[in-house]
Amino acid sequence: MSQSATLPSAAPIDLNGSSALQSAVPLAGRILLAPLFLLSGASKIAAPAATIGMIAGSGLPFAPLGFALAILVEVGGSIALLAGYRTRFVAAVMALFTIATALAFHNNLADQNQFIHFFKNLAIAGGLLQLVAFGGGRLSLDSRWH
Repeated sequence: MSQSATLPSAAPIDLNGSSALQSAVPLAGRILLAPLFLLSGASKIAAPAATIGMIAGSGLPFAPLGFALAILVEVGGSIALLAGYRTRFVAAVMALFTIATALAFHNNLADQNQFIHFFKNLAIAGGLLQLVAFGGGRLSLDSRWH
């Protein structure tokens, strides 16, 4: 009789169960995404005339309205993401905003810096779309209210 050796298989990581990983990963994602927008919004608040001038210089109409919208999305959205408040909706708005800014401000793909910023924005939008798809997770205000 021969005996066959079997190796123990590693237990799969269950992201659909009640693991701590399932709770921590969405929170970590929100914490990693939010500061980018919060800092960008804060820099706009610190230099409103320069920001409005940049928006107008890109050819977009209603630059002051665009400035206000950017502040709302970047500052308000980042705070909502950190808290996990209306995460899917907020992340969807922020993803659309991020794609729009890529198209409006980083569209000269012949310039290597603009090329990098364009695709960075698309990658950030991809991360935000993960929040749209899967929500804010257990450690969010959303999970407390639903």
